[in-house]
Amino acid sequence: MKSVVLENGRAVIKELPIPKLQEGDILVEMKACGLCGTDIEKICGQYTASQPIIGHEPAGIIKESTVDWLKVGDRVFAHHHVPCYECYYCKKGSPTMCPYYRKTNLDPGGFSEYFRVPSWNVKRGGVLKLPDNVTFEEASFIEPLATVIRAQKRVKIMEGDSVFIVGSGPMGLLHAMMAKVNKAGTVIISDISEFRVEYASKIPQVDHSINSKKMNVVDEVKKLTDGRGADISIIASGSPSAILSGLYATRKGGRVLLFGVPYKGTTLNYDISDLLNNEISVISSNAAVEEDTNEALKVIASKSIDVNSLITHRFPLDEFNEAVRVAKEGKSIKVIIYD
Repeated sequence: MKSVVLENGRAVIKELPIPKLQEGDILVEMKACGLCGTDIEKICGQYTASQPIIGHEPAGIIKESTVDWLKVGDRVFAHHHVPCYECYYCKKGSPTMCPYYRKTNLDPGGFSEYFRVPSWNVKRGGVLKLPDNVTFEEASFIEPLATVIRAQKRVKIMEGDSVFIVGSGPMGLLHAMMAKVNKAGTVIISDISEFRVEYASKIPQVDHSINSKKMNVVDEVKKLTDGRGADISIIASGSPSAILSGLYATRKGGRVLLFGVPYKGTTLNYDISDLLNNEISVISSNAAVEEDTNEALKVIASKSIDVNSLITHRFPLDEFNEAVRVAKEGKSIKVIIYD
């Protein structure tokens, strides 16, 4: 079978044997898998938070199963990281910090003709059956949307809140969509890419899309929020300048969500006393668990948001490296790999 693996710092399309199942495992034929920014960072050697396995947004059809309730032919989404739900961190409400969480993964990854879902994931709810009205491409958004859902729960969006999102890539736009589902008021988004600024302006949930290269984004956010600043700023980028924009654009007593993953060693030139003097809360959120993937599937199935509107490019597995090139070029939103 064809599979994309990381080898000597490069993404390589290789012929690998189809994974053999052990008791409790299932084998899935990949039909769609989103290309995530973290996949790009892993390929470029810039991502340090997990194993060097790529492809974690897959959906497909079960081809083999050792589990009674999952049948051959079932259409499914498979979650790559699943916690134990029994350790100290899980019981204290920090399941993504579970020591087992990042040890679990799909074999050999989601960018493969076939991949094995280990029994650990299966037993703990890491496989969701897809309703008939959810396509494979829509299902490939379950994992990224789940991370957004968990993050917004942590930052506690309240009805009528003004929300400023730094970064209008696919994750930033998913945040905009979910913010409106969570009854946010004004949603403002910014980016340095004119392509993404223009694209964001056409998303119904975005009220204002700002090019931060062409105007002072902090001043503009304050102007749009009666001089106060945003109630909540969501940093959907890992760059230091993005983080600073969010901090400076947040009102006194507001909340900042750190969502984009900074590169290892990132530092900020920021006066920490401003956090205390302005009582700004900084909240981080990392990944998602099965409570969130289930909710994400419900949101997608209910058509509360249109994830299809974020897809700009589709590539077959054989053209994976071209897909990466397009994604790195910055003139895309969501890239989907299919087989």
